[in-house]
Amino acid sequence: MISLSHFLVLGALLFSISVAGIFLNRKNVIILLMSIELMLLAVNMNFVAFSHYLGDTAGQVFVFFILTVAAAESAIGLAILVVMFRNRNTINVDDLDSLNG
Repeated sequence: MISLSHFLVLGALLFSISVAGIFLNRKNVIILLMSIELMLLAVNMNFVAFSHYLGDTAGQVFVFFILTVAAAESAIGLAILVVMFRNRNTINVDDLDSLNG
């Protein structure tokens, strides 16, 4: 039987992997966006685990709102990334330090 602590440990592991991905990789914007998405998914898994454990659906409803915001965030982030790649021909974070027209 899988208990609440198993889900919390897995969520903490995914969250720490995403934090490590953000801190260790400062060069590629795509990996930074994927790390942020993994962080949001780890938090969502904890919400669903607590919601199931407590027998309340409020956590699961909250997850739907978080997934909606995460989808919009990734779509806007990738659109900005495509525009910046077309203008600068790179996705290196160090080369994207100036945002003048």
